[in-house]
Amino acid sequence: MKDLDNMEGFALGKENLKLMVIGLVIIVFGFLLMTGGKASSPSTFNPEIFSFRRITLAPMVVLFGFLFEIYAIMKKPKSEK
Repeated sequence: MKDLDNMEGFALGKENLKLMVIGLVIIVFGFLLMTGGKASSPSTFNPEIFSFRRITLAPMVVLFGFLFEIYAIMKKPKSEK
């Protein structure tokens, strides 16, 4: 069984993996911001679905999460000596 501290065979370093987990948390948080706004009955309109949080803020958070993921993948791992 390989030691987890020795990651020579992996393309990404430990720091990259940590950053990717942070990016995933940001993306999940953005999708959680989009939830809610359920109407009590299907025949009534609920204007809450068009709130700033769901239409503007949440997609920007998700987009930032995906950009953060790209950064986490592209960042060069530090060479350990």
